[in-house]
Amino acid sequence: MLFNIASVYFKVRRLEIVNIDYNELADWKAFESLVEAYFEKVLLDRSNSVSGVRTESSGEGIDGGMDILLTFQFKDSIVEFERKWVVQCKFYDKTLGMSHIAGINIPTLVHEHGAVGYLLVCKSGVSSSVKAKFDNLNRNCKFGYEYICWDGTGFRQKIGTE
Repeated sequence: MLFNIASVYFKVRRLEIVNIDYNELADWKAFESLVEAYFEKVLLDRSNSVSGVRTESSGEGIDGGMDILLTFQFKDSIVEFERKWVVQCKFYDKTLGMSHIAGINIPTLVHEHGAVGYLLVCKSGVSSSVKAKFDNLNRNCKFGYEYICWDGTGFRQKIGTE
């Protein structure tokens, strides 16, 4: 079944996620829209304490390692606060290797945006060298930032299509 990203986006936002064949996603824009829609849907999930979600796309062109600046708003009984994440989406059919992210100074990017971490969302698999880099960043980061990587299987599980 063919679909356009507008229908996928609409269905994700209304918590009516259908089986999405990643081979039918037209391009990187469709993939980024799906990732944004997933995070906007988080607001409707009552199992967390998120009171607001804002996604800011970096647009077309060279993005320097950030496709989406994701901001979660939280509210407790005292104050409202935010947590930002730098999100990078990779729309590759093959396994993502170190060469795809080698030019990105990830900790600096997180710091520049006042974020708490970096999330890499991939359409397909992730090489063991990329996983090792993220493990090392998590283990050795002096600022306490978090570095997370979702491969295609993990992301499809999160949106309920796997």
